[in-house]
Amino acid sequence: MAAQSVGETDGTDFPSDLPYLSGFNNHFSSEAIPGALPQSQNSPLICPFGLYAEQISGTSFTSPRKANLCSWLYRIKPSVTHEPFRQRLPKNEKLISEFNASNCSSTPTQLRWKPADFPDSPVDFVDGLYTVCGAGSSFLRHGFAIHMYTANKSMENCAFCNADGDFLIVPQSGKLWIITECGRLEVSPGEVVVLPQGFRFVVYLPDGPSRGYVAEIFGSHFQLPDLGPIGANGLAAPRDFLAPVAWFENSPRPGYTIIQKFGGELFTAIQDFSPFNVVAWHGNYVPYKYDLCKFCPYNTVLFDHSDPSINTVLTAPTDKPGVALLDFVIFPPRWLVAEHTFRPPYYHRNCMSEFMGLIYGGYEAKADGFVPGGASLHSCMTPHGPDTKTYEATIARGNDAGPHKISGTMAFMFESSLIPRVCSWALESPFIDHDYYQCWIGLKSHFKNEAIGDTDPQKVRIESENGRQIG
Repeated sequence: MAAQSVGETDGTDFPSDLPYLSGFNNHFSSEAIPGALPQSQNSPLICPFGLYAEQISGTSFTSPRKANLCSWLYRIKPSVTHEPFRQRLPKNEKLISEFNASNCSSTPTQLRWKPADFPDSPVDFVDGLYTVCGAGSSFLRHGFAIHMYTANKSMENCAFCNADGDFLIVPQSGKLWIITECGRLEVSPGEVVVLPQGFRFVVYLPDGPSRGYVAEIFGSHFQLPDLGPIGANGLAAPRDFLAPVAWFENSPRPGYTIIQKFGGELFTAIQDFSPFNVVAWHGNYVPYKYDLCKFCPYNTVLFDHSDPSINTVLTAPTDKPGVALLDFVIFPPRWLVAEHTFRPPYYHRNCMSEFMGLIYGGYEAKADGFVPGGASLHSCMTPHGPDTKTYEATIARGNDAGPHKISGTMAFMFESSLIPRVCSWALESPFIDHDYYQCWIGLKSHFKNEAIGDTDPQKVRIESENGRQIG
């Protein structure tokens, strides 16, 4: 597939009809110049047009074939052509990839944050990225981190590379134009993008300020969940995942900076050319995006509330079947039709930990306080559920509520089997909602026992020794 343009770019020339390759985990082939892909082999002595062959591996060479991820890139200059890496100064002290008691805290308290303000001074995606919580270690290749970002300017003469893990970016406000080594992606709020470990990319902000959420996983990659009894169709369809087509630029870029996240720290290396000089590529290890509006949700059609796992878009599994390092779950528009059922999410204590965000609209379990751009964290076995207003309004409608469509909303959840530690700046943030617990304090007892008539706890005592009830 031909490229739309060749040459130096400032990120302002994205076409409105940007083409993509369709499919999930497909083995793609793409070339910006016809004939640039070698035929019948990956690394010929001399590649077409004098290009360099370079492989990027997302898994070990000996990973099972069904899980093996790699791509071959054919580029004008290889990525190794740069000066030595040096620590980036000043440091971004709010990025973490190894979570322990020395740099963050554990707490079972329910936490909620209001949306962060956009910065007053110029801040790009890299400098606007900060860690909220996480578990494990990028050095040990097991764990996750949840970040948020606020930015108001495009990256300039630099590219970012995450050597620690895969990024799943969920923009909440402001469109992103992303250039990767495989090509270009336009990502709007309501879409998500996965940027696999090791790929270099740059983020432009065509709409001005942008804010969003980022899940990072160490030692694993996202895959589609098994559908089980659902069958062959439903949830996120493989064909709706879109990868970029080959696109390259070829012009001098003196002083171009590669910013590499390595062990949670940032390092920089200088080179004199753009890293987006890949004329052709093939493989199954690629960046991709997905439009959440294309998700096909499933729900109960008679009674009771389905578990949220039914809305899983992507999962990063562990070695234990059915247990995720991190699930990406959404709560999209859908019909609620269950009869004589409490329809909002049930009250819950979970062996998993749940970080929630809201892209737009409202969330069915929280009448107040949880707004687009905000976030909440309910850790392992911490109770959570609908707030007082939601509960009282739901039971007041009774069993005659009738079918109801939830519309104009898109909430999501990052759920992990690991217990997160929370960064100090997140706990001390001016945007933390210290009154979050109040949303449940108003829940009152509706207990009635007609056998004894009186529900006043001062007058009623339940005696269990011999099963008697006395007033």
